[in-house]
Amino acid sequence: MKILEYNGLDTSRVKAAYRKVAEAIARDDFRAAQVKKLTNLSHGKFYRARLDDADRLLFSLVRHGDEVCALMLEVIANHDYDKSRFLRGAPIDESRIPDIGAEEAIREAQPVRYLHPQRTAIHLLDKPISFDDTQEAIYRQPPPLIVVGSAGSGKTALTLEKLKHSEGEVLYVTHSSYLAQSARDLYYANGFEHAGQEAVFLSYREFVESIRVPPGREATWRDFSGWFGRLRQTFKEFDGHQVFEEIRGVLAAGSDGVLTRAGYLALGVRQSIFPADLRDRLYDAFEKYRAWLAEAKLYDLNLVAQDWQSLAAPRYDFVVIDEVQDITTVQLALVFKTLKRPGHFLLCGDSNQIVHPNFFSWSQVKSLFWKDPKLAERQELRVLTANFRNGLETTRVANQLLKIKQRRFGSIDRESNFLVQAVGGEAGQVALMPDKDTAKRELDRKIRQSTQFAVLVMRDEDKAEARRHFATPLLFSIHEAKGLEYENIVLYRFISDHRAEFSEIVEGVVSADLLVETLDYRRARDKSDKSLEIYKFFVNALYVALTRAIKNVYVIESDMTHPLFGLLGMTPGQVTVEARQSTLEDWQKEARKLELQGKQEQAEAIRSTILKQSPVPWPVCNETKVVELLVKVFREQAPGNKMKQQLYEYASCHDEPQLAAWLAGEAKFDQASNFPQQRATFGRKTYVPYFANHFKDILKQCDLYGIEHRLAMNQTPLMAAAAAGNVPLVEALIERGANRDAVDHYGYNALHWALREAFREPKFARGPLAGLYEQLAPASIDVNTGERLVRLDRHLSEYFLFQTLWVLFKSRFTHAQRRANGAFDTQAIIEAWQHLPVNVVRPERNKRQYLSSVLARNEIERDYAYNRALFKRVCQGWYQFNPGLAVRRRQGDHEHWLPIYAALNLPLINEFSRTDNWDWRDSIPEAIDSYLAWAGLGRRSTPIAAERSVARAAAAVHEPAGWTGAAANRLEIERLQRQYDERKKR
Repeated sequence: MKILEYNGLDTSRVKAAYRKVAEAIARDDFRAAQVKKLTNLSHGKFYRARLDDADRLLFSLVRHGDEVCALMLEVIANHDYDKSRFLRGAPIDESRIPDIGAEEAIREAQPVRYLHPQRTAIHLLDKPISFDDTQEAIYRQPPPLIVVGSAGSGKTALTLEKLKHSEGEVLYVTHSSYLAQSARDLYYANGFEHAGQEAVFLSYREFVESIRVPPGREATWRDFSGWFGRLRQTFKEFDGHQVFEEIRGVLAAGSDGVLTRAGYLALGVRQSIFPADLRDRLYDAFEKYRAWLAEAKLYDLNLVAQDWQSLAAPRYDFVVIDEVQDITTVQLALVFKTLKRPGHFLLCGDSNQIVHPNFFSWSQVKSLFWKDPKLAERQELRVLTANFRNGLETTRVANQLLKIKQRRFGSIDRESNFLVQAVGGEAGQVALMPDKDTAKRELDRKIRQSTQFAVLVMRDEDKAEARRHFATPLLFSIHEAKGLEYENIVLYRFISDHRAEFSEIVEGVVSADLLVETLDYRRARDKSDKSLEIYKFFVNALYVALTRAIKNVYVIESDMTHPLFGLLGMTPGQVTVEARQSTLEDWQKEARKLELQGKQEQAEAIRSTILKQSPVPWPVCNETKVVELLVKVFREQAPGNKMKQQLYEYASCHDEPQLAAWLAGEAKFDQASNFPQQRATFGRKTYVPYFANHFKDILKQCDLYGIEHRLAMNQTPLMAAAAAGNVPLVEALIERGANRDAVDHYGYNALHWALREAFREPKFARGPLAGLYEQLAPASIDVNTGERLVRLDRHLSEYFLFQTLWVLFKSRFTHAQRRANGAFDTQAIIEAWQHLPVNVVRPERNKRQYLSSVLARNEIERDYAYNRALFKRVCQGWYQFNPGLAVRRRQGDHEHWLPIYAALNLPLINEFSRTDNWDWRDSIPEAIDSYLAWAGLGRRSTPIAAERSVARAAAAVHEPAGWTGAAANRLEIERLQRQYDERKKR
């Protein structure tokens, strides 16, 4: 077999042994190379070969067509598998690794879409990547660099590989938060790290927030549409979509500031959608728009980018802007202001995919950083013409559409003139189907239960009609479709519902015009012709819709004789549609994927129409239920033990010793006296099945109640599996789309439940935690310092320290500590970390001196250039979270910032806080009151379970004249209670 090498492979220390082993593998002699298969790995198939007594070679197998190749990945020194970046902490017992023959291994080879015929160097993101000659040339070209490429051309993979070679603080920014997150995950896949680099991956909104968080929420098209609809009679001469595009792409988008009325009226004929005689009225609408934003507490990213220009400072050593066609000129200008050195950037995009309004052109982009027009003209763009995603027929039709666009409107600029070549895709089909009820019913019957088919319409308002005929929840407007890809795409009435616009698009174009094999730069015939600006949305929307399909496109139209179809080479005929019914597991995964992409409407539609999940039949002890039980048991003293038993189960599961003490003392519930002995076992009562090796019944419950249903103690299944240390179950739940970010009423996610166990159980820390961490640790944590967004990426020291303090936070108030100030010292952290595996905490970070430096450099009072303002120093050597922090939370379609002590639920923690570990310096009640006051969350209240004992304490000392129990200062009563307790002891 052919030998390929990962471009990060270092064999310098074992050259001779490596050459010998590689030759054996190349001739399929796995016995001579002593090849063994590493089993029970959730993240790929790996094999190891023996280099010498101590060293091992890690490799995998890939297949392209009929050719199988061995991809050499890593030399593992001293057979220390724990330190392998690819194995990521998976436990490997070398004495138990099974042998494997070449034939068996070849059958398991991972397919790849493309392999260069000669070059053997392989790049690696989430999967092996072989660059073609064009990609390789761009990869080796220094910045500044502009890469133009169609959907599926591999431009994101190429830019990420180039990013790996940059030093210092680097930024990847793009319009879509999902694309930014996906790029980040690709970048750090397979354990990649660059010691000399700190990479930040942000959506454009997050980038703006990293400078300063704007007040309110970003205004969306739906917000605008609702507002403009109320003004329709006032501005009836305008189309809402075109007004939105003019505001976003012209009035607010310029790098020289928001256009004044006079400046807008003076624009040239090609610089605005609207003729001069309508612009004065349009500016009236713009002024009303700005007033509405302020009134509705919304913001426009363009207007914010204008205001934030003065706040931006040079910060990044290198910047990548992906999907640049979706970003306006002023937004680009703001990004460039954060560059330390001009020219250290890489832009990539495709102007044929513009469906967000912005009047984009490459020449306009180049003028931002090459002020000399002649120099800008000469600056070369690199074009990727290969398409690794779409089928051959889809690519052919998309190319025909590009030819029509250029023939009819001329070129946007010199750089947007290229056709696409399909590489490695299937033939597929683009089928034209009649808009008849029988055909639609038959198509709907086949596709409604399949995650491999999505229905696309032009605009949001077209969805209602499509829903009458198609029951699939995978129904998208073209604005929602950006970034999606499906095996099969159904386009519903794209042309028929916009017949006039597409007739104008093909006006004067004949088939003979489209016989060319390449596109040449050609100017529009008439400068006053605004056709391109007016109609580019329609032609680009069709292009984007076609290129969402990996294999097949089904076009449903009533006007099947429209001239566009003839020019595209599409004719009606017999159509065969093959659709496989998807499983509930497939739909669960699809719902989660769409949720991550911000497609909340479709995710909810899946859950309501396909999954049809029922509410759980058991009571759930969330915060509301717990407070209700506290009131019933302690304030109202309800008879019977049922509610006391529920509270005891809660105390055991959530480790609340003070609640157990109150149950034993105040509520006379004798079982609670055994809390120290029973906590570990009784605390697992509600999720015992999650410890089992066989978990079919749990997955059935997920089908019935939803993957995010709540167990009796308010855990999700993923939280329970994490707490049980059940790695295979965690993997199964995540594969089905379980949400790692879901939290309980203390702000704990699944990782936090696993860490809680690891911090107190050495066996758990040394056992399942390594695998759990790789599966459960979120890619990053977003915090708002009160002014700006700070992103803590998973590879940073601050990330795991932050996660650790989050898990330990509650115990500072509910368990005995060295000091009762509700804060942390480095000793507490070192004790929690002492048994953790190296893939969770690197040995060099697990040192008191290092921890002290990380805490100190992130104090809010510290004068340090890269201070993230995460912590407040309570006293010498003791720290707590900065009370001014807020964390991001999602609610429906929108996100909001929640104060950190509210996210950690300090008011509920107060209900179970200790009052006996106090001294002359500290007391827990006073600490809680201080933290709540700092965070602006109001004063603490007396815990419900302690109300009667506090009242007794006050009465035992005597009540000063004029006091009433309700009006008495709570802290004073608690001081009296402590005084009373001390008298009893004496």
